[in-house]
Amino acid sequence: MKYLVTPSWLLNQLDRDNLRIVDCRFHLENPEQGRKEYRDAHIPGAVYFDLEKDMSAPVGIHGGRHPLPEIDDFANCLSEAGIDQDTTVIAYDNQGGAMAARFWWMLRYLGHQKTFILDRSFSHWEQLDYPLEQEVPFYENKKFTPQLEPNNLVHLEEVKLSLQQDEIQLIDGRDDKRYEGIEDNVDGVPGHIPGAKQYFWKDVLDENGVWKNTEKLQAHFKNVADADQIVSYCGSGVTACVNVLALMEAGYNSPRLYAGSWSDWTSYDDLPISKG
Repeated sequence: MKYLVTPSWLLNQLDRDNLRIVDCRFHLENPEQGRKEYRDAHIPGAVYFDLEKDMSAPVGIHGGRHPLPEIDDFANCLSEAGIDQDTTVIAYDNQGGAMAARFWWMLRYLGHQKTFILDRSFSHWEQLDYPLEQEVPFYENKKFTPQLEPNNLVHLEEVKLSLQQDEIQLIDGRDDKRYEGIEDNVDGVPGHIPGAKQYFWKDVLDENGVWKNTEKLQAHFKNVADADQIVSYCGSGVTACVNVLALMEAGYNSPRLYAGSWSDWTSYDDLPISKG
């Protein structure tokens, strides 16, 4: 596996100087809960990154519910956590990788290559009786210098153009009801971008909540194997990163993220919506 690590592997790396572990636990319905859980117990040496305070900019009229932060602001957060381009970074959460994958994607977008996520939730680490701590660590600042990879990101205008381009395949990471247009209790507008295929993000996990292996992920994405370009979106550009990572695990070289996602698309009155 290219971008996933196991708990046993991470356990054996805890004493490495140039390793940084990042706790990304977050709950949309209770934004402070993830930080509280981090303070109660976390993997030794882990720093905490908040989805809405560190990994998102303030919400505006357009741009979606979790717009990307300013590059320099996020780079400063990384520097303060003792992360530079040479640091090996392992992210985890307790949501099957939903938040950790967002962090992973953001580092990749800033040109950081040595970034991975734990292949299962924090609760698995606890169940293994692996070490935990409550202490919030302090690390000396390192200078993180972004080396932007702009092709990793797709903007609204490109998504609009893709509606007339058969070689570009959109994939939607949301659940059945939201995608099919039955109901959407999150963004308020049910349906999907025309032409998008549904790939619910949780389907990259097995029945135990562990990421599927490469062969199973290849089988999972076989119906988009002929696409020249794949663009992933979800509700707000968070769980869409799970599908980007899973596609790369399956051998796809350059899946891209529409970060604004459905919450950005539906902020415009003149854009088409499909149902069913």
